Amino acid sequence: MFISEKEIEIRYAETDQMGVVYHANYLVWMEIGRTALIQDLGFTYAGLEKEGYLSPVTDLSIQYKAAMRYGQVATIRTWVETHGRLRTTYGYEILHEDGTVAATALSEHVLVKKDNFRPVSLSKVDPAWEAKYQEVKRVQV
Repeated sequence: MFISEKEIEIRYAETDQMGVVYHANYLVWMEIGRTALIQDLGFTYAGLEKEGYLSPVTDLSIQYKAAMRYGQVATIRTWVETHGRLRTTYGYEILHEDGTVAATALSEHVLVKKDNFRPVSLSKVDPAWEAKYQEVKRVQV
């Protein structure tokens, strides 16, 4: 299993009236983590889009554990949890600087053709990317 890590300095604009990070910002951080993971594996999501494909979210689950605040640094840990013929599930941990878990999450994605949103297998689009995901996924079926 391969885990990508990306640090994010929490900005004041990401907090709510209570001084804690607004819950939706964790989703943005997950996207940043997923993009970093893909880059760390040697691929680019932008390249996939240029080829006429998108990878929309089909399911999302997040558990908030410990609030984060302005001025802290969050570490986003991202990995491929599962990868099948049409669906990929990414796993996430968002950590405080001391290693305390702030949130955990899973997001499920499907690869589709941009022009018609029909699902397509990553193995048909990019066999090398498919092979890398099979190699690094956490859950080996």
